[in-house]
Amino acid sequence: MSTVLEYSVLSVYFVALFILLIFGAHGFVMVYYYKKHRGLNGLRPKPIKRPPRVTVQLPIYNEYYVVERLIRAACRMDYPRERLEIQVLDDSTDETLNVTQRCVAEYRAKGFDIHLLHREDRQGYKAGALRAGLETATGEFIAIFDADFIPPRDFLTRTLPYFADKKIGMVQTRWGHINRDYSILTRLQAIGLDGHFVIEQAARNNAGFFINFNGTAGIWRKACILDAGNWSDDTLTEDLDLSYRAQLRGWQFKFLPDTVCDAELPAELGGLRSQQFRWSKGALETTKKILPQLWRKKLPFSVKLQGTVHLTNNLAFPCILIAGLLNPFVVFIKNGVTTNHGFYFTVISVFTLAFFGSFLMYLHSQKALYPDWRRRMLGFPVFMAANMGLAWNNTRAITQGLFNRKSEFTRTPKYRIESNADQYRSKIYFNADKRRRRRTATGIFEVLLAAYSFAGIGLSLYYTELAAIPFQALYCFGYGFIGYHSLKDIVWPQIKARFPHEVWLPRRVKGALQSH
Repeated sequence: MSTVLEYSVLSVYFVALFILLIFGAHGFVMVYYYKKHRGLNGLRPKPIKRPPRVTVQLPIYNEYYVVERLIRAACRMDYPRERLEIQVLDDSTDETLNVTQRCVAEYRAKGFDIHLLHREDRQGYKAGALRAGLETATGEFIAIFDADFIPPRDFLTRTLPYFADKKIGMVQTRWGHINRDYSILTRLQAIGLDGHFVIEQAARNNAGFFINFNGTAGIWRKACILDAGNWSDDTLTEDLDLSYRAQLRGWQFKFLPDTVCDAELPAELGGLRSQQFRWSKGALETTKKILPQLWRKKLPFSVKLQGTVHLTNNLAFPCILIAGLLNPFVVFIKNGVTTNHGFYFTVISVFTLAFFGSFLMYLHSQKALYPDWRRRMLGFPVFMAANMGLAWNNTRAITQGLFNRKSEFTRTPKYRIESNADQYRSKIYFNADKRRRRRTATGIFEVLLAAYSFAGIGLSLYYTELAAIPFQALYCFGYGFIGYHSLKDIVWPQIKARFPHEVWLPRRVKGALQSH
């Protein structure tokens, strides 16, 4: 290996690990602020005496299995009926529209002020639907719930009192998980979301930093939305975009960790993959738009710094991908070339501290929520590996956002998975997914990445670089895990369709196929 190539590999590897160190070590910062200001979460305002007018917006697009559950939950909320307006913003192009028409007619007959707003063109996607609904909304406050959420009965009575402070523009509640234990995929997602809500949102909010509306399970002051420039569809994360624009205008947000709005987690990898892609790409688009405004604004340096980390944290995924690809080369350089890089490898060994920052953050979130947190944290290595396995998917999203490649707002399919007995494979959205060919290619590539990481383990064993093996094993397992789940729901059905009787297979293999 030439000296130029050798130093190029080591330099890129160092930069990637250094960026990962920053984002990983930020977990220590979040835990510090979480513990420092934890007592603030117990301070509650007095209940409201005169209920204000509230509009509940339910943005929907092809949500046949869950839309009725959502509408009924919204109508069950404990709030004076004469002070409540419900907008069903249904842009659906399938049978969902028939369900919403029936439900809206039913509740209108019962005296509810509920309306169906249907757009034919779906311009602006979710942001466009919210913006269109806002034009006719009569409420002083706007509560928003996505189709996979179940608003609790006391949602409005618990959130509205905080608006007694005229500076409060938005109140966000914590997400719960109705199907957390459905599969290993849902359990891993729950760990990640719990860390975000219990630690990150609470720590940032209590320390006076910017937080974001999470797109659902929150309530806005209508004047705040309009003052910040209304919903914009120039990014895929309209919630993050409006959140920062509003706070840059001087509005304050409030996060309520003890008010929980349950939701359905994606039960299959296709839905999770599209959700992660949208969040990663949209966050990069929002960063390009908002970051210059953030640094031009007269704000404390700590607020600007935290906002920067918050907006850019998805940049960790390209660094994860790069570090995994270069790791075998670094092992070879350390052992297979004559140049002495002893000081370099001593320095990068410190970067492993980033792992412990992330671990502490998720540990405290599980400890705060669950009595059996020790058992739940046993899955943390699998959670870390799965995040590594999503690096290729999310890096593609970030690259598209970086180079202004536009794409439609791809919704995450919901199947009303509420118990372990529920299934998604027989439902229309799963079988009508037109992106399967692309998902197959992506899954195959991720399996190849797993094989590449496995070869890296072999190289480390050859050179007895035992310290490198745990991280290479995480890459190998992560890519293999994501690749397997990418292909499982695509390849197995094709095999079963082509060989319906499977007469040529061993009995053990037949049983495995039937279980899928």
